Amino acid sequence: MKKNYLHRLDAIWLVLLAATTLTWWLGEHPDAAMGAALASVVLALAGLKGCLIILDYMELRHAPALWRRLLLGWLAFTLALVLAATLWHG
Repeated sequence: MKKNYLHRLDAIWLVLLAATTLTWWLGEHPDAAMGAALASVVLALAGLKGCLIILDYMELRHAPALWRRLLLGWLAFTLALVLAATLWHG
């Protein structure tokens, strides 16, 4: 059981690294104009990373549903606000 848990965290860590690298590349790529579509992709990656951190690194996957819903709801609310601000200016 413990061994599977470590493999899961290792896999999640690799996913977090890949998502961070992709986000950096999207932001720094000279041909990438920061439009609404690109902002949506970057925010989706941020949401994926946030969910993985909340559920696995903060160990809320098996916590009471209230705590899980509060943190995931906060993440969704924050990402929606950032997306709305991006679309408002774009």
